[in-house]
This record gives sequence, structure tokens and C-alpha cells, in this order.
Amino acid sequence: MKPQSKTRFKPMPERSENQHVILRVVAKLLIPLIAVYGLYVHFHGDYGPGGGFQAGVIFASSIILYALIFGLDEAKRVVPPSWIRIIMSLGVLVFGGTGVATWLLGGEYLNYTMFAPDSTHAAGQHWGIFAVEIGVLLTVTSVILAIFYAFGSRGGSRRGSHSPNPVDGDKS
Repeated sequence: MKPQSKTRFKPMPERSENQHVILRVVAKLLIPLIAVYGLYVHFHGDYGPGGGFQAGVIFASSIILYALIFGLDEAKRVVPPSWIRIIMSLGVLVFGGTGVATWLLGGEYLNYTMFAPDSTHAAGQHWGIFAVEIGVLLTVTSVILAIFYAFGSRGGSRRGSHSPNPVDGDKS
């Protein structure tokens, strides 16, 4: 019988800046296009498939791509966790505030016709749905990024420092 050899994995060498030039260049081209596509999906959501949730996922994917190519620490420098907490709160506030605004205007919660009651072509519906979709976009984007930061920071990554609570750990 042949004794089993113990396989030991060598740690990955530190990456040099020039090692992934093609990935970096392609990412720099794709990230703005992904963000613009997110805007398209959001604004087209009134007329077809799309809206705040789908656009939020697309926006978050552009930041996640940035983090995968340039590193989690660099992504946290560009979109700090403190901003994510603020955007999360703002998204929920916009969504809930739209409903409260309809109450204050004398209608039911999220009865968008109260935004333009004299309109014959449902302008109130358009503005109400738009406001709610903005709230959903902000919330979904920030929650997905918070989840990505939390999972990306676990286990002491090679590219950055380990933070036990990545969303609360940044005080910037």
C-alpha cells in the first residue's frame, strides 16, 4: 500500500497591479454600462418589465463587479458601509413617506391618485409609483451591497482586513 501524501496548498501570491490589466479595463468599461442599464430598467418599469427591484439588483451588481475586480477594500472606499446604512434608511423612508403623504392628502395609504386628483390621465398614479419605485431601488441596492460586504468580509480575506460587522464597522 502506498502511503497517502499530505497535500498542502500554497498560499496565493499577492497580485500585482499589472497582473489583471484586461479584467480591469473591461470592468471599467462595463460598470458604467451596467449602471446605465439599471437606469433604463428602472425608468422603463412603468411601461414594461422592470422597476425598482430589478434596477436595484442591477445597480448592486455593478458595485459587486467593482469589488470582485478591484478588491473589497477598494469597493468599501468607493461606496462606504456608512452610505449603505443611510441609503437603506432613505429607501424605506421614501417608500413609507409616499404612503404617509397620500394619508395627509386625504386618501388611503398608497392611493396615488391623491397626488393629482384632478388629472384625467392618472398623473398621480405615475408620480406615486415612481416615488415608490425609487424607494425600492434604493433599499434593494443597499441591502444587496450590505449582504455582499458582510459575506465578503468574513474569514479574513487576503485582500483586506477582517471586520466582524462590515456594515457597522466603518465609521466614515
